[in-house]
Amino acid sequence: MAPATPPPSAPEPPQHTGTSLELLVHGVGGATPQEMLGDPRTVRVTGDEVAAVYRRTEDADGEQRPERYRDEPVAEAYCWSGLTSGNGSRALWLLLLPFMVVNLAHWMRPTATGRSRAVRLYGVLVRLVALSLTVLLTAAACEVALDLLAWQCAGADACAERRSWLGFLAERQGGWWSQPGRRLALAAVMPAALVGLLWYLSNRTWSAYESQRPLDGQDAEADDAFGAAAGHGPNAPDPDAPGPNAPRPDTGGASEAGSVSPALGRPGFWYGRRLVARLRAAHTAAGFLTVAAAVAGAAARYDRGAEGPVPRFIGAAVEGGILVGALVVVGVVCRRGRSEQTRDTRLDGALISWLPGSALALLALAVLYASWSRPDWQSSGTLPGEATFRLLAVGQGILVIALAVVARGLYRRTPEPRTVLHGLGGPVVAMLACALGGVMTGGVAQRVADWLDGPGTPGMGRGADIAGPPVLLSWQASVIPLLLILLLLPVLALVVRTARTARRLGPVVEAEYAPEPPEASRTRRIARIRATAALTDSAPWIVGVVSAATLLLGAGAIAGSWYSDRVPGWAADGSGPLLESLADAAQSTGSWLIGFGFILFVAGGRRAYKDASARRTIGILWDVGTFWPRAAHPFAPPCYAERAVPDLASRMSAWTSTTPRGRLVISGHSQGSVLAASAVWQLPDATRPRVALLTYGSPLERLYGRWFPAYFGPGPLLGLHRSVHCWRNLWRATDPIGGPVRIAEDPDPGVDRGPLKDPLAYGRTPRLPLPEPILGHSDYQADPAFADARADLLEELGPRVPRQAEARTQKGTSGRSSG
Repeated sequence: MAPATPPPSAPEPPQHTGTSLELLVHGVGGATPQEMLGDPRTVRVTGDEVAAVYRRTEDADGEQRPERYRDEPVAEAYCWSGLTSGNGSRALWLLLLPFMVVNLAHWMRPTATGRSRAVRLYGVLVRLVALSLTVLLTAAACEVALDLLAWQCAGADACAERRSWLGFLAERQGGWWSQPGRRLALAAVMPAALVGLLWYLSNRTWSAYESQRPLDGQDAEADDAFGAAAGHGPNAPDPDAPGPNAPRPDTGGASEAGSVSPALGRPGFWYGRRLVARLRAAHTAAGFLTVAAAVAGAAARYDRGAEGPVPRFIGAAVEGGILVGALVVVGVVCRRGRSEQTRDTRLDGALISWLPGSALALLALAVLYASWSRPDWQSSGTLPGEATFRLLAVGQGILVIALAVVARGLYRRTPEPRTVLHGLGGPVVAMLACALGGVMTGGVAQRVADWLDGPGTPGMGRGADIAGPPVLLSWQASVIPLLLILLLLPVLALVVRTARTARRLGPVVEAEYAPEPPEASRTRRIARIRATAALTDSAPWIVGVVSAATLLLGAGAIAGSWYSDRVPGWAADGSGPLLESLADAAQSTGSWLIGFGFILFVAGGRRAYKDASARRTIGILWDVGTFWPRAAHPFAPPCYAERAVPDLASRMSAWTSTTPRGRLVISGHSQGSVLAASAVWQLPDATRPRVALLTYGSPLERLYGRWFPAYFGPGPLLGLHRSVHCWRNLWRATDPIGGPVRIAEDPDPGVDRGPLKDPLAYGRTPRLPLPEPILGHSDYQADPAFADARADLLEELGPRVPRQAEARTQKGTSGRSSG
């Protein structure tokens, strides 16, 4: 009998002979190509000195030698740190912090479902808050230059005698410049120059960032593969079918539940050229008009109250022109938001040129009008700046409250439990932007007044040479000590809770590393770091408490200044020794705190200009704050992602098109994972199936998903998971920044891998004889799980390459994504 023939074995899948590529993207703080690739010999593949892609020198022609890269992919490093912290002058962007913060508030709106009007209203309110900050900054410059210097100090003999450089402006000199109107006209050069500088910086960065056109050919694509609702399968929506959730123009970036593509995948999202140009023109005009109003208002007030050589109708005409210009500015700011559905390459040329030019012409007319000879005019008291600062403060409070009402309405329509502060993150941050603006502008005015008045105390009326800055600024400074005392309560509560959490985690840590013998000090350290890392999730409530206290105390400061029309120390006279001493202490302490805070800003910028390490530290702040496009304030620091995201998308598309059988893993750490995800959203359909996403130490859900739910919330992240071929996310419990992405799908898609063990060993082991460090947010590549995750992604992208399984046990990475 013939032996039985064994059944034929299943044929082995064909081996993948194409090259694999790992595109590494570093996180906050930056890293050099040598650090990322682990090799001192690197070569630039594409890009410039600001942002570029690098390889090891020996890997430059890796695609021509695929047999050398069977076990691990070719490593490329995208270095983008030059976009945020490349030179010393960028440290001065710290002075633009309020503008950056209010721009963040625009992107923090809750998820919208069928509420395009509410979304537009939200955007309009944030843009109006941003406009008020520009007016506030310019008004503060006018307060220093026009009121304190030209009006008060030059008009007071005692003050002018101590400042010899003001001698030619002093009234006692009787010269041509001694008349108050001419002093104001000359002093207007300072705030006007500040506005011009802001315009120049915004225009320069606009040319370098917003005007860089992304990938061609995306405008005409109807990309339906990366939807926020259901991107694949039989239930995927038809992108061409009309419906109630069809994309609408000018919705401020609304990503509605039934919309086909998420906001970050739209062709025009990273191309805000037109809007920034419009807002720049409007804010520049607002600055010039604010200076013109300060100059012309003082002269017109004098002409209305006295019979002089200047006809009254001239002042009325100039003020009327300024009012009309202000209404036009508000209309421009409110009329149009971002256009993201298509890449809008148009520019409103007439508006960009004529609006700032007309405002500058009105300023010139105001200067000529104020310079008209008025021999009997003498300066006394203060300029009418008190009403300006009060109206600004009240207006900002009303706008923030209205913004909170709109945001709450949006959240109630589509509630998401992980969203911070129940949808009020945007209004809270907008309030903090207003507070920062008040601290910085008030600090400058008060410090200049103290310097000019010498031994006196401005505003106290006792031995003071000048009246000082507006009373409201002193009241606002006086509430700062109380705000700090109130802030101590939640901080102490967090400290106590963190200590209790650390004690509770002790047995958990020892159980994870069993059967290694426990060591009390080692356990306490690991538990303490885990508990401290969890504080990130409590940050929203701290910010909310500070914002609410700021709003209430600010309202109290406005009421106190309006009722008493005196600084707190003077207003408390006659109210009893205790209240008098408390008012004096609050006023003096707040004044010095507000001035000290501004000095810290200036000193930080000066140190960063000279010290590269300090410059990198400040750059970390900007890496997080300037990820978003300038949708609310054109003078905010520029958005580096408008260069980085198209760079990454272009590189991935170019490599996959020139390497037909290649597989690509884009590997992002920390903020680099946010850039990587955003770039994947921008890829065309033909490219995405050949790309895998590997994120680690990622704030995608923990920070961005909670604070920016309309763009990184559960819906968009689910859409990202469905659109990309495969995705792994590594995280640690000791990481204060990264965390799981929490893909909301049943069954669990297996994207999250963690928490990874950190440290890798509790004590000394034969394999690790020296104590292992607690890595926290860094060195994810040192964990064997990194190599496993990357190998899994490469396998899912295509057939198994020879010795792929062996690669998992070898060294964890072909490069390092962060330093």
